[in-house]
Amino acid sequence: MKTILTITGSDSTGESGIQADINTMTSLGAKAVSVVTSVTIQNTIGIQDFYDLPSDVVSGQLDAIINDVEPEVVKIGMIREAEQLKVIVRALRRYRPSAVVYDPILFSSRGDRLMGTDVIDQIRRHLFPLCTVIVMRQRESETLLRDYVGGNICLLADNTGHGYANDFSSALAVYLADGISVADATDKARTFIARRTGKVGRLQGRSGELYNEFLSVVAAEYSRNSDVAHYADALNVSGRYLAQVCRRIAGKSPKSIIDGYVVKGVMTRLDTTADSVQQIASDFGFANQAHLSKFFRNQTGKSPTEYRNRKWKTDKN
Repeated sequence: MKTILTITGSDSTGESGIQADINTMTSLGAKAVSVVTSVTIQNTIGIQDFYDLPSDVVSGQLDAIINDVEPEVVKIGMIREAEQLKVIVRALRRYRPSAVVYDPILFSSRGDRLMGTDVIDQIRRHLFPLCTVIVMRQRESETLLRDYVGGNICLLADNTGHGYANDFSSALAVYLADGISVADATDKARTFIARRTGKVGRLQGRSGELYNEFLSVVAAEYSRNSDVAHYADALNVSGRYLAQVCRRIAGKSPKSIIDGYVVKGVMTRLDTTADSVQQIASDFGFANQAHLSKFFRNQTGKSPTEYRNRKWKTDKN
């Protein structure tokens, strides 16, 4: 059985990274072994944070696997730290695998830059020359290649989905382990991905459903509670995830959405009743009239009294 070493980050969703590499390689009959470079905090909405493993931990993983298993081919993905790059390059030069496939992870699926300029420069100088094939999207090539000449460059379209380049480069690594040419391995990898697309469903999060649930709960309770934590608890999610969902779908924070409901509710009371501002403040859970007035002015540019007088003047005219 062919053994392929994947060196990259972890993706909690399994759509990319170590998890996806192992899945693709195993489906093609290879044995996947791994070295983790980064642990990501992410879900179907995107990456929220990273923990890049110290270079000595990466080096220890490399030594443990390479000395014992001697994988035929190495596939490399996410490298974000210069010190990590050094130990990986050192291992490749010492071990000299039969093929190295590099899939640079320059941007996240949401377009965030994941690699600094200093690391890119060192990758171009030290890692590129060791690669059998470099797989990247068109937009990444503008930053990574520039005037680089040499090696086999496989360019992918920019509109391929999350995990596509990951799956393609993993398949390519497996086919190269068969000892065939880069051209033939590339063709076989493209065919494999084309046949697989549509058969393997992508992970779907519940962000849209959760957002609609959030709006429903806010519409029912905004006059009694404007605390984000209350709504997160009611929906049984973390405040952080609720914020991610609201930002992704509406471009707003949960608090600003709640405040929007509150201000509209206060406007309705001011427009349709003769209730005092103090009474309205009490009904909406504000500490006092001054607290409501400050909130309302921040939201609308007017005090509650000025807003009510505006309507009175309009009706009079």
